[in-house]
Amino acid sequence: MPVSFLSNDQRENYGRYVGPPSPHDLARYFHLDDTDHALIAPKRGAHNRLGFAVQLATVRYLGTFLEDPLAVPQPVLRTLAKQLRIEALDKANPYSAGEQRWEHATEIRASYGYVEFTEPLIAFRLTRWLYALCWTGTDRPSVLFERATTWLVTHKVLLPGCTTLERYVARLRTRVEERLWRSLGSGISLDQQTRLEGLLVSSGGSRNSPLDRLRTGPVVASSRSMSLALMRLQAVRELGIRLPAATRIPATRVAALARFADAAKSSAILRLPVLRRLATLVAFVHCLEASAQDDALEVLEVILRELFGDAVKADKKSRLRSLKDLDEAAATLASACQMLLDDTVPDAELRKQLFARISPDALALALAGVNKLVRPTDNVYYQELDAKYKTVRRFLPALAEHIHFGANAAGGPFIAAFAWLRANMMVKRPDNDAPREIITKPWQRHVLREDDAIDFHAYTFCVLSELRIALRRRDVFVAPSWRYADPRAGLLDSTEWESTRPIICRTLGLSAVPGPTLTALADELDRTYHAVAARLPDNPAVRFEKVGDKKELVLSPLDKMDEPASLIALRAKVTGMLPRVDLPELILEIAARTRFTDAFTHISERTARASDLHVSICAVLMAEACNTGPEPLTRGDVSALKRDRLSWVDQNYLRDDTITAANIMLVAAQGRSALANVWGGGEVASADGMRFVVPVRSVHSGPNPKYFGVGRGVTWYNLISNQFSGLNDITVPGTLRDSLVLLAVVLEQQTDLQPTQIMTDTGAYSDVVFGLFRLLGYRFSPRLADVGGTRFWRIDSKADYGLLNSVSGHNISLQKIEPHWDDMLRLAGSLKLGRVPAAGIMRTLQVGERPTRLAQAIAEFGRIDKTLHTLTYIDDEAKRRGTLTQLNRGEGRHSVARAVFHGKRGELRQHYREGQEDQLGALGLVLNMIVLWNTSYMEAALNQLRADGFEVRDEDVARLSPLLHEHINMLGRYSFSVPDAVAKGELRPLRNPASDE
Repeated sequence: MPVSFLSNDQRENYGRYVGPPSPHDLARYFHLDDTDHALIAPKRGAHNRLGFAVQLATVRYLGTFLEDPLAVPQPVLRTLAKQLRIEALDKANPYSAGEQRWEHATEIRASYGYVEFTEPLIAFRLTRWLYALCWTGTDRPSVLFERATTWLVTHKVLLPGCTTLERYVARLRTRVEERLWRSLGSGISLDQQTRLEGLLVSSGGSRNSPLDRLRTGPVVASSRSMSLALMRLQAVRELGIRLPAATRIPATRVAALARFADAAKSSAILRLPVLRRLATLVAFVHCLEASAQDDALEVLEVILRELFGDAVKADKKSRLRSLKDLDEAAATLASACQMLLDDTVPDAELRKQLFARISPDALALALAGVNKLVRPTDNVYYQELDAKYKTVRRFLPALAEHIHFGANAAGGPFIAAFAWLRANMMVKRPDNDAPREIITKPWQRHVLREDDAIDFHAYTFCVLSELRIALRRRDVFVAPSWRYADPRAGLLDSTEWESTRPIICRTLGLSAVPGPTLTALADELDRTYHAVAARLPDNPAVRFEKVGDKKELVLSPLDKMDEPASLIALRAKVTGMLPRVDLPELILEIAARTRFTDAFTHISERTARASDLHVSICAVLMAEACNTGPEPLTRGDVSALKRDRLSWVDQNYLRDDTITAANIMLVAAQGRSALANVWGGGEVASADGMRFVVPVRSVHSGPNPKYFGVGRGVTWYNLISNQFSGLNDITVPGTLRDSLVLLAVVLEQQTDLQPTQIMTDTGAYSDVVFGLFRLLGYRFSPRLADVGGTRFWRIDSKADYGLLNSVSGHNISLQKIEPHWDDMLRLAGSLKLGRVPAAGIMRTLQVGERPTRLAQAIAEFGRIDKTLHTLTYIDDEAKRRGTLTQLNRGEGRHSVARAVFHGKRGELRQHYREGQEDQLGALGLVLNMIVLWNTSYMEAALNQLRADGFEVRDEDVARLSPLLHEHINMLGRYSFSVPDAVAKGELRPLRNPASDE
């Protein structure tokens, strides 16, 4: 494998000072203790004493002796000279050229126990430690190089040459990779190997190999597509690939190999060495079973949604068509009834007068019409379903054969019913012993005939209806799976939970038994009620109105905050000073400043790099973010922008883990900005969704006429900090309820910022969300659009809360919480440790009807926090304004996103989930680059304005926003080059606000 994986800067900085050490490092490595002073004191001359101290501190800090011992930053010299009481630093100048420094280096090595890298025991210990790191997944060569360097410095081992350590890391990675390949291929028979190799070879004149066909998932939802998806799953299983259990291969390594096989061309895999090729195919097939099963279930969900949705629409249309006839027949019968109720008409004359006004035939016709039209509302509904039975029958046998469902207690009736269907699907006259627990009341009239026999068609649709609901709730699940697995499978087991409970409770600030925490919350709720009630008479935003026989609390909307003239002037000045820039140059400038492109590594886990790779990465990111594709960026005369280079980078470098790693670097850079810290400290974040139409065929999109018209689309759900940086995002089909993905987008974010207060719009909250967020140590703070419809809960039913008594009539039962407290803590701990998927857990807890006892307990717990939030929300105008301000930041970020994502009419044209996630992930990266670039130049502009004597008020600076894009050209010119000074990290000159230049 290639061994030159370090950049030129990394090689130059190896074993060297890179800028002055931090105050923390100065205190840690450059403090001289009594032993140090005892060794230094006998040295003759101040220059020798200072030179010895510098060499000693340097080897502690860097792990090596410098060629020029005094080539150190001035703060180092000042720190050491001060401790040695040496004032004139120039006296140390002769030391670098003298021979004494060599003797001092030898003395330091002997006195402090420094050894060479070539010591056998050292090499053995380092190899064992680094091998374990590499095997468990920490295998990026540059990371391993840094870890090895840190280990050597810590263990007093003098750093070897840069290329020596580089070759050592490369050899170690080769050993680990070869072990991985051997382990994956160890249990594969010759017949299986032949079949795996056959996946790469096209036959019959086809351009696509069997591997290409297996990698291609469904893009439409139909019975044929469902059948093909199940055949694909069967084909994967028939390969019979199972990982050898004894080797304990890390899942991350298997997934990485599978990603490479999923993206690379068959010809590229064929060119791999035999051992690695076999291991790659084994990993791919192992992971593909879960993906193929998920794809089949996603198609099934769409089919069932459309099947039952079309039946509902047909029923409504039929009802609307019949209304006119029903009205006419009802009017006739109403006229007849009116005569029957007329006391002035004698009974003997009643029939004669009635038939004189309405003929018997007309009356009979009206009666027949009403009997026909007044029917249970699900007649047409079921008839529409029954007409589609042949469609369902095409894939149902294969579904029953190849998908093996598991279930929790709530899904048990479905499992029994589905097993009966599987057993009787091919029987002409099945027995009447079908499990009936699944037959709900609405289905009874269709499923159960007059003789109490089972209607097979109706029973089939009844089971499919329950399957649709159970899948959505995750009461039913499959394995292996990425998206439909049992969300409870990773919960901490009893033994592990016993040992982990104290740590989790201490981390989350909760008591191991329910009493102390619930008592503290009850006291907090009571105090808050009394405090808010006492201030109500002086709160002009709150009033009570009588609606019917009830009083409702009304919260007046916030008045628009006036913008002072100083803010308007400052905003105009700062905006006018921002340099005009093309988006490609902006991206390259941020790359030079943050080196985020280093986070993009090759998918094959090799160290493949290329000249000007950062330019290619930036171009691909822009092509994805702007939704233009690579064509406008392609340059035949620039190697980094050639079509094949951009395609190679797109396929091998742009993926979820590299995008996440790059985003971590961008968020950290924004967090270091003084101006960003004026806007916020990162403790607050908000979440909101942005909708994209998906005009291409895809099962990973969903309908919603409000957002997508007659088409389908996806929601890009974002988490944005109060520093304006995007922390995390999740792409979901259609418009999935925000509360289902909110917890996932918060828990799964990996940046250095750890927000504790989460703000959302009204649609994202529920009692369960409040409960889980409070358990996990977050304060959930949604905007409350209609406080009058919000329930205020109380624990003490007899407490007097003044004016709030009229709206706080709902009681919280702590008895619903206490028996489930340990399970609540266990769930919170499992979520905090990442053992269970947050989105899957939310599906199981937020089921609306028939919630589990645990869900009820969490919801009851959440009502305490929801009431606390509601009370403080109506009481504190600053809190309401803060929430609105943060949510507006999210809206502003979406506006910039629309401007960036301008190509192809702003429509997302990706068939598969991975493509959608990668493209929107690239969009999120570019948005964070724009925010960081604007923040840097706004900070420079503010400094310039202060230097020029312009009045800059702190309260005005806090209301500025980096969500600007008018000065950024995103159209027409795509030049990936920047001035040399900017490439070195310097800023561009600011514009003159009085000029258009």
